[in-house]
Amino acid sequence: MTPQSRVFELRSRLARRLGLLSAGCLVLLAVTLLVMLVIVCHAMARSWESVLRGDPTHAGAWSLLGVSMALCAVRLVGVALHSSPVPGGIRLPRQAAEEFYRVMDGVALRFGIEPVRNVWISSDMNAVVLQRPAWGWIGPIRTHLLIGLPLAHSVSTAQLDAVLAHEFAHLARQRSGIGAQGAHLRAWWARVLDEAFENFPWAADWLERRANRFYRDMLRLARLEEFEADACAAQVVGASLLGETLVEIGLKARFLEQDYWPTVMAQSAQFPSPSIRPYREMGLGVAAGFLRRESVAEDLSHYDAGGGSLPLHPTLHERLRALGAPMRAAAADETSAADAYFAPLLPTLSWAFDRVWWEETREDWQQCHLDAEGED
Repeated sequence: MTPQSRVFELRSRLARRLGLLSAGCLVLLAVTLLVMLVIVCHAMARSWESVLRGDPTHAGAWSLLGVSMALCAVRLVGVALHSSPVPGGIRLPRQAAEEFYRVMDGVALRFGIEPVRNVWISSDMNAVVLQRPAWGWIGPIRTHLLIGLPLAHSVSTAQLDAVLAHEFAHLARQRSGIGAQGAHLRAWWARVLDEAFENFPWAADWLERRANRFYRDMLRLARLEEFEADACAAQVVGASLLGETLVEIGLKARFLEQDYWPTVMAQSAQFPSPSIRPYREMGLGVAAGFLRRESVAEDLSHYDAGGGSLPLHPTLHERLRALGAPMRAAAADETSAADAYFAPLLPTLSWAFDRVWWEETREDWQQCHLDAEGED
């Protein structure tokens, strides 16, 4: 068995075990809620019997038990029914970007999966496949593809093909059929645990001891899924293009994080309100401000996508090493995917994201300006 096959098999076993564990825990939670409901009904019935007998002491005791149990059950229902996240961003209908949809359909066909019909443009430097049940907690699984506008400004059309291949590899290998339901159950149980930590802080230590292995295995599974998706995508678009794309995204993410956004926010000391629209100017900012250097490794020496104390994704170096691809960026800039696929939509998309950005940063921006005036 090759190392790649071992990764695939290990990922499959771990996903299956965590899916069954999550399903069992959710069933146990449902049974607990049912028992609590029975206790509430029994306590209310006994309380009424005590009232009819003229026994106010027992009536009050049974009522107190019933009400207390009902309040606990309501709190637990709120924890259990925290629905999966909805896609954020701006919906991209097929007629608005037919060429992009044709490319996307072609990649889906190469993986042998159904085309994705729900596409959203987000404000993140990321692309992600989001799946959620049609009715929040249960129902047919609906698939959504989120493409970040900064990402589209940062990659060429060929590189975006590689990004799509990676995301669709997740669907083909890990999120189709029973795999999609298993992923939903794992995510649901993880949300239940997160909500339990928030709602029952007095039980945090007890919960942490029992949830620690689940969280650790979920992180391990996330890393294995990335390696598997990379390997499958490389079979479709080639390891060289996928490796180049990963490096390009790392370089552009570093540029946006360390150069572009700090430059935008530096204006806060000079003006009481923004005089720049960062999303409108982002395409030009990336094209004009990003400089290619000879040493890619030096450029990324202090910035490595992924990793960290709780790494959900492998680091760039780990992914390139697994692919057997060199740390090599594109030789020259090409037309961005945003200009190739979304050019007529860019003014509308950027206006919407700029409005959201302004609302989110207005108070901080004005405070920075006031602080700068005070220092003068």
